[in-house]
Formats: sequence, C-alpha cells, structure tokens
Amino acid sequence: MTETADNAERDLVLTRLIAASPAALYRCWTEPELMRQWFTPPPFKTVHAENDLRPGGSSLVVMQGPDGTEFPNRGIYLDVVPNERIVFTDAYTSAWEPSQKPFMTGILTFEPEGEGTRYTARVRHWTAADREAHEKMGFHQGWGTATDQLAALAVTL
Repeated sequence: MTETADNAERDLVLTRLIAASPAALYRCWTEPELMRQWFTPPPFKTVHAENDLRPGGSSLVVMQGPDGTEFPNRGIYLDVVPNERIVFTDAYTSAWEPSQKPFMTGILTFEPEGEGTRYTARVRHWTAADREAHEKMGFHQGWGTATDQLAALAVTL
C-alpha cells in the first residue's frame, strides 16, 4: 500500500513488532471470546463481540464505560485474508445499510518479521477533520494500550 499525501492527512497509524505469530494476532482480532479480553483499554471493557468474517459480513463490538453506558460499534468487513489482512468500516452497519455518520475504515496487516509479526493498524478517516477528532479522542493512547493488551494475549496462544 502506497502512502500518499492525501492519505496522510486522513490516516492514523500504529505499528508494532509483536512477539507472536500472524495467526495468533489474527485469532485475537477474529474470535469474539478473545476480542472481549483485549479490545478495550481500561476502565472501559468489551462486553460483547460478534462477527461474520467475510467481505460484506457484519461485525458488532459493544464497549462499556465505567458508568455502565454501552457503546455499540457496528460495521462491515470489506476484505479478509486469514493471518494477513482485515479491512473493516463503519460506513455500513449491516447488509450494506449505510450508517448515519461514517467515520473510518480500519486496515489491519499481520506481516511475519523475524520471530514475530509486524502489526500495523491503519485507520483511514473520511475527512481530515474526522482524523483530527479521533486523534484528540485519544487514538494513540487508546489504540496503543489495546495493542499492548493484544500483544500480551497473542503470545499466550
């Protein structure tokens, strides 16, 4: 994937070398029982996860805040290559039904590197303003903490 100036103004990217296999990281992203264990940084938690892991399949992740408020996140998978790549978006909620306010597309890659995996999470936003808002919401800290939790779980599989 080539980074362009246009993409740079709309993308937030996190990349890490993780001491786990691509298959373990893929499992953590695709098995609901594993997702509930790592997906949300404390004090939030993931209380529900489900997916239909195929292009056009839907996903639902429900996060819960410390006060009990639930935040459902619905989306659709655009591309799924086992152990290599997952692309998802919130532009649709299910069965190609458009969401009220599309915000992002996530592009996850799992590339073997040495004894581990080069994990890259690229979050592409519809506008530069959406990217900026996501960054201000704490993208780097939140996704960073979640990735630490992902790595800790993946090495146990």
